[in-house]
Amino acid sequence: MTDTSQHALWNGPAGEAWVDAQRLLDQMFAPLADHLLAAIPPGDDLRVLDVGCGTGAVALGMAGRLGPEAHVTGVDISAPMIALARERAQRAGLAVEFIVADAQQHAFAPGSLDRIVSRFGVMFFDDPVQAFGQLQRAARRGGVLQALAWRGADENAFMTTAERAAAPWLTLPPRQPGAPGQFAFADEARVEQILGDGGWEDIELLPLDVVCRIDRADLATYVSLLGPVGSALRNNDLAADVRTKVLEEVLHAFEPFVDGDSVTFTAACWDVRARAW
Repeated sequence: MTDTSQHALWNGPAGEAWVDAQRLLDQMFAPLADHLLAAIPPGDDLRVLDVGCGTGAVALGMAGRLGPEAHVTGVDISAPMIALARERAQRAGLAVEFIVADAQQHAFAPGSLDRIVSRFGVMFFDDPVQAFGQLQRAARRGGVLQALAWRGADENAFMTTAERAAAPWLTLPPRQPGAPGQFAFADEARVEQILGDGGWEDIELLPLDVVCRIDRADLATYVSLLGPVGSALRNNDLAADVRTKVLEEVLHAFEPFVDGDSVTFTAACWDVRARAW
């Protein structure tokens, strides 16, 4: 596999952090997984691909919803996350195929898929046009794409709270508009262009705002593991007193989102839909 920056990121500490945070993240993004599952009639025997499947929540949900002749595959560049996804499938007794691969390069069987889904997995492609071209060729005629992606950082204050609060103490990498990452699909026109250049038709980007939550007791874990701040806090070179101060200030910055024993926010997303012809 090509050793791109994304490959290094998700097969290193970031991938391990997502494995460690699997329960927390599944809870946080459960309403978004439910949104994708609700679009599929229960019991259908479909061939479904989950792109950027991570630790497997959506793919496992699909397998539990579909019929006995259905086939669900999850693909992700992260070997640690795929390893956990396979363990979860085995424990649940679900026949989901999980593969470690870069979806923008992997040779999927042409015309083999009825549906391609993704929950926050499509924003990390180094070459998104190539990636969506590969996926379009893997879809059957009339096959459906449905992918959830974040809208802009300006509409997702929760997702940037830690970075803003930690800025006085940490030097964090700047977010580059359009670069692979969380908000790469914020620009509606750019996403439409990418999908069109990738061969998809009937393209729609529908605004989707979903209330998500985690337990208040998990907030420190969330901050310490995930995102640019979590990465900085895991750095062994960071002085202990600085780490303590940053965590204290960041947790305080999240207070507007705390409601009793829960931390609640609205995820401002695009529900990206298209069809293969």
